[in-house]
Amino acid sequence: MSIRLFVAFGIAIGLVGLCNSLAVAQQYPVVRAQFGSLGGPTEPMRLPVGSSQPRPFPDGVAQRTNYTLQDLIELSLAKNPALQQSGLNIQAAQGKQIQAGLYPNPTVSVTGDELGDRTGPSGIWTAQVGQEIVLGGKLKLSRAVAQREVDQATLGLRSQRYFLFTTIRQGYFEVLALQRRTEILAELVKLAQKGLENAEKLQKGAQIAELDVLPFRVESDRLTADFEASQRELIAARRRLAAAIGQPDLPITSVVGSLEQSFPSYKYEEIHYLVMDAHPEVQSAVVGIERAELALRRAQVEKIPNVTIGSGYTRQGQNRSSDWLVGVSVPFPVFNRNQGNVMTAGAEVGRARYEVSRVQNELAGRLAGAHGQFTAAKQRADRYRTSILPNATKSYELSITAFKGGQFEYLRVIQAQRTVAEARLEYIRALGDAWRAASEIAGLTLEDDFPIVPVQPLPPGKK
Repeated sequence: MSIRLFVAFGIAIGLVGLCNSLAVAQQYPVVRAQFGSLGGPTEPMRLPVGSSQPRPFPDGVAQRTNYTLQDLIELSLAKNPALQQSGLNIQAAQGKQIQAGLYPNPTVSVTGDELGDRTGPSGIWTAQVGQEIVLGGKLKLSRAVAQREVDQATLGLRSQRYFLFTTIRQGYFEVLALQRRTEILAELVKLAQKGLENAEKLQKGAQIAELDVLPFRVESDRLTADFEASQRELIAARRRLAAAIGQPDLPITSVVGSLEQSFPSYKYEEIHYLVMDAHPEVQSAVVGIERAELALRRAQVEKIPNVTIGSGYTRQGQNRSSDWLVGVSVPFPVFNRNQGNVMTAGAEVGRARYEVSRVQNELAGRLAGAHGQFTAAKQRADRYRTSILPNATKSYELSITAFKGGQFEYLRVIQAQRTVAEARLEYIRALGDAWRAASEIAGLTLEDDFPIVPVQPLPPGKK
């Protein structure tokens, strides 16, 4: 009967830890979706795209060499290692959450004493089982702290996702602008070579001197050098874009798109408040305050001692008696009351509160810079499109007509040609700058669809 009681007592103590472990395990892999009410119960949340397991290449994308922006985004979600690391950070945080809520294991020991004694050769055998009872809500607070780390890891994944979008979009528009620049320079080289050929024909006909041909030759060589440099820059930009995707060896021959599509409209006041409130880095900093406060409470309850209870059974071989052992042990917090860790946790609370302001200030600076660059580049592109380019082109056409009629000298033709070339190149540069700045804004404002394709109106009579 005594042995049965001992076994039943040991099983009961073991079930205490087992039930606690099962309660914690049921929460995996739970991540809360509503970050505005982090103090409440947990709610299931699906991890964002590209959060955990790497995905295969999208069908038909990896086999091409001409890519749209959406193709590049899909490739980056499937292959970018930084995004996959962020997804694994969530799993690591979930594992820490499980571990933080596990109950201490029970201890079981069996000892034999006075074996071979003359009065009782079988000696004295003692079997003991013990269990530490955690008090003060330590496990609950530890789980709560770990849960906030899961929340922050999830927000970190979201932040990394939009950072990746920004990098891919900016790289895409850089390549697109360089492609257009290279095409324009190729056209200008052909025009310059044609002008040089005409000048050389005039020289052979003794209509102009060799000195008059040299400016045409210099202009042709200058444009050829610019064209070759633009080709090298384009190759480097394609390689940077492939590396940003996560596939440095990806052959990107060209990207498909237009720089002259409609620009998005950004009102600074509206997007400023959106970024200050909804950006994942700000939300993570807010969660950090709650995590630090919970960690402080956890440090404060550490001084509450845990109770260790135990029971044992002893069988004495000398007098053939059976005895029971019952014990309770409690440490007294006389010297160590966790006061150092409490001080550290208190400082972490203050640091976490300042972290929100620091992150908001940094994001505000990035947004202001990107919005300023976008506005300036957009206005510059508009001015080139509506005024500078038409006037430069008209001036060039008039100078060519006048030169053929013998009214103007060739230097004026070269100057007009150079003006058109520079205007076209500066126009493309302004468009590229505007789209790269818009990409930065889109990443800060968490835009998934960028740029938004305008809806085409239906033909009359169709609905």
